[in-house]
Amino acid sequence: RRRGSLGSLQLQVKLRDETVLPSHCYQPLVQLLCQEVKSGCQDGQVHLVTLLDETTTAECRQEVAINLVKLFLGQGLVKEFLDLLFELELAKPCEPNTLFRSNSLASKSMESFLKVTGMPYLHFVLGPTIARVFEERKYVELDPGKVEIKDVGCSGLHRVQTEGEVIEQGRQHLQSYLGELLDAIVRSAPACPPLIRAAFRQLFQRVGERFPQHQHAKFVAVTSFLCLRFFSPAVMTPKLFQLRDAHADARTSRTLLLLAKAIQLVGNMEPAAGRAKETWLSPLLPALQQGTARMRDFITRLVGTEEDKGQEEGEGRPLGPPPAVVKEGLLLVHKTRGKGPLLAAAAGKKLHFCLTGESLSFGKSPSAERLGAIALGDILAAEKVEEKSFGSSHVMQVVYMASGGQQETAYLQCKCVNELNQWLSALRKVCGNNPRVLRSYHPGVFRGDKWSCCHQRDRTGLGCDRTRHGVTLQDWSDPLDPAVEAQRLFQHLQGLRGTLR
Repeated sequence: RRRGSLGSLQLQVKLRDETVLPSHCYQPLVQLLCQEVKSGCQDGQVHLVTLLDETTTAECRQEVAINLVKLFLGQGLVKEFLDLLFELELAKPCEPNTLFRSNSLASKSMESFLKVTGMPYLHFVLGPTIARVFEERKYVELDPGKVEIKDVGCSGLHRVQTEGEVIEQGRQHLQSYLGELLDAIVRSAPACPPLIRAAFRQLFQRVGERFPQHQHAKFVAVTSFLCLRFFSPAVMTPKLFQLRDAHADARTSRTLLLLAKAIQLVGNMEPAAGRAKETWLSPLLPALQQGTARMRDFITRLVGTEEDKGQEEGEGRPLGPPPAVVKEGLLLVHKTRGKGPLLAAAAGKKLHFCLTGESLSFGKSPSAERLGAIALGDILAAEKVEEKSFGSSHVMQVVYMASGGQQETAYLQCKCVNELNQWLSALRKVCGNNPRVLRSYHPGVFRGDKWSCCHQRDRTGLGCDRTRHGVTLQDWSDPLDPAVEAQRLFQHLQGLRGTLR
């Protein structure tokens, strides 16, 4: 092709020049923030959290919110932190029907909290319906201005579908998807993580106390986060929430947009109000009204579900790299000359991998019995592999010590470069304290009688490149690292010194 015929790519690059001190240097800031959160909102007292909300610009509020959420998750105080934000936000002049619709620190923090702690729950609820929409690729359109008229019928008996028929067919498809999705949502209360239920419960109570004459407002407050900031964006762009490997085509994207809009209208708890702006949604109104009633019942059960005593106590404990799942997903195991348990079990196959604070385990599917596991203490390195080795730019290698004492390497292919970086970030952080971590590795593979990267013939010799010990994406998918969050908050506050004075 001619040079320049493929279009152009615009990059936004940001350089951060920061001084990073030892972790203990940031402890006074962490202690101050924790003390504020523990003491709660007191009349006449200026909070550092309040100052952060008032002085943080819209451009960096999302990043600050993620830093704060992860910091307090690490301290076991995220529920108290969110409750303080709710109380401070509700103390401002506000209308019951527009609660938490702005991009305040409270709104951004709750949104980040849901992404950090609720992604497995999101996949559990939305996954089957999203998969069905992608597989069926049905034409769904309710807007008369966008309807495509097409021929229908068998050979020799073609006729043109009327606009009304196309819209009615689209309504049936969309109503089917919406019904399936609402069924999944209303059944999901017991599956919702206890920490998320606790956060919604205190939000529900705070809003009810603030607007006792508007009992409707406390339901809208919950759905403004659960539906408008969590479920609906994931339905609209499932790839960004790791529900799909690739973006949808134009037809599927339109179906997802309409389904996301329907979820938003149900979440508004007043579907008739949305119809005033887009009258072409009126054929869906009965389903939306029924969905609103079901959503109200679901919220009542969600905030009324009490955790058992063990779970209540567990909410206040710090979340380190816990037995909770840090990262999971399907990875292709490349066939090599290795003989470790992982290679013997699944060379050339896709397996479901699950990384926790204890091990990297693998099985045929999320619900299937685990075929094996590698203890974190046995993982020696997690590194990228040269593209020429397997013809892919998103293959990683996990170097580990097998049970027999020999060093083995598993080559695992991720579905995209973003997932590759997420896996490397997660593996390196949970294995960061392993004293046996290697200082060097081979970015290629050993084929024939030599390494493809450096052509060394000693298969067990020192690597030709140094290992790395960190990958961060600076978004909700990074594993917890409270020390890093404290450093970033300190750096942010340093930039606000003039304003804070």
